[in-house]
Amino acid sequence: MKLIRYLTAILIAVILLRVDAYAQTGQAADTGRVFELKDLEEIVFKNHPIVKQASLLSDAAKATVLQSLGYFDPALKASFGRKLFGSTEYYNNWGSELKVPLYIAGADLKVGYDRNVGTYTNPETRTNTDGLSAVGISIPLGQGLLIDARRSTLWQAKAMVAYAEADKVKQINSVWYAAVKDYWNWYYTYREYTLIKEGVDLALKRFEAVSRQTLMGDKPPIDSVEASITVQDRQLQLAKSTVEMQNAMLVLSNHLWNEQGTPLELPTNAVPQPVNENITLPGNAVLDTLLGQASQQHPELVKLRAKGTQLDIERRYRQEVMKPKINISGSLISSRRNFNSYVPDYYDFNWSNYKVGIEFAFPLFLRAERGKLREVKIKQQQLNYDLQQSGREIGNDITKSYNSLTAYKSQLSVQIQSINNQQVLLSGELQKFDLGESTLFLINSRESKLIDMKIKRESMISGYQKTLAELYYKAGIRQNQANL
Repeated sequence: MKLIRYLTAILIAVILLRVDAYAQTGQAADTGRVFELKDLEEIVFKNHPIVKQASLLSDAAKATVLQSLGYFDPALKASFGRKLFGSTEYYNNWGSELKVPLYIAGADLKVGYDRNVGTYTNPETRTNTDGLSAVGISIPLGQGLLIDARRSTLWQAKAMVAYAEADKVKQINSVWYAAVKDYWNWYYTYREYTLIKEGVDLALKRFEAVSRQTLMGDKPPIDSVEASITVQDRQLQLAKSTVEMQNAMLVLSNHLWNEQGTPLELPTNAVPQPVNENITLPGNAVLDTLLGQASQQHPELVKLRAKGTQLDIERRYRQEVMKPKINISGSLISSRRNFNSYVPDYYDFNWSNYKVGIEFAFPLFLRAERGKLREVKIKQQQLNYDLQQSGREIGNDITKSYNSLTAYKSQLSVQIQSINNQQVLLSGELQKFDLGESTLFLINSRESKLIDMKIKRESMISGYQKTLAELYYKAGIRQNQANL
């Protein structure tokens, strides 16, 4: 018996030394700063590279619109040619034209000046030494009157701005959803660490009490061994939980960047925000509102509708090119160079001085045009099917997430009741142990069961919060953006 007590005393001394070291570590870990979800939101939406990259999508689409507007830019062109040989001026030709594309009817307004002189100048284009000025217009009466290539390109580019905006929202929502899930994973690992740490503290206190009673002869040495095993087992769990918490913090740090684009890490003393276990479930009105908003504003549906608008413009253009080309052009001409000089009426701008032209072209079989139009119509049918299926899947995903929230709510209520009941059992067992009617094994068993139940409760809370974020993500919005 003396030997057993001696060995027990040595064991107690060794474990007490570990207790002191653990207590110092625990005190350092308890001095934490709360890192709330709104803090994460501020950092993510301000500095995250993917969020910044997504913001460029709209700029790129607007740049495409600007590029398409270039087809309506006025164009100035000029040419000059002269040939002189053997003291003979064969030709001296100068031509210039300002062409202004008009948005309406696909017409082009033209203002030009030509001066073609010389011995061997083509009589068809020869002018007097003053040259000829012209003001005219070219209008397509057939193909290109309602829509042409440049208007089609511009309208499709404008339709893709809505597509880019929706794609930007989708990417930003994806980044935020991933960040929220990682935050609540960190919350769970931290709460698990805290509960196991509390279990270690309880086991250490019980070990100290039992050890003193053992040294005084009030408890058998086997109780000290039992208590020390519980301490060691929970310390092993705590070590594992510590690593999991640290890894969760690293994963969450993937979303943290500063304004200079340098990666940040969560401080080791950071702790997640506390959460009330009495959660409030969104009502059916919220579900109906989310379903209604998703059917109109969900980024995936907006993208499909923008693509549908683009295809509709393309269909109209392909139908237009099946018409014959009938282009008519006309210009009033004059030998006037400026408005200050005198020009006889028969050489000035009037309806007797003009140039007119007409151009006609029409492919006989239209196989290329009919094939392209059929291809566009097939794409429209495919898009309509995608729109129907995507709308149905989005609605079902929202309802599924809401059903999961309802299940978490009911399960959490039952879990809280079970924890309260388990706490009553543990308190009763401690009273019986003080009276000598229970064993340390039963106390440790009930206490471990209580810790496991609390950890499961935190897992449910974490799961509920992630599912709540999923509900809004499936609806195509963020929780703080919901107009509910």
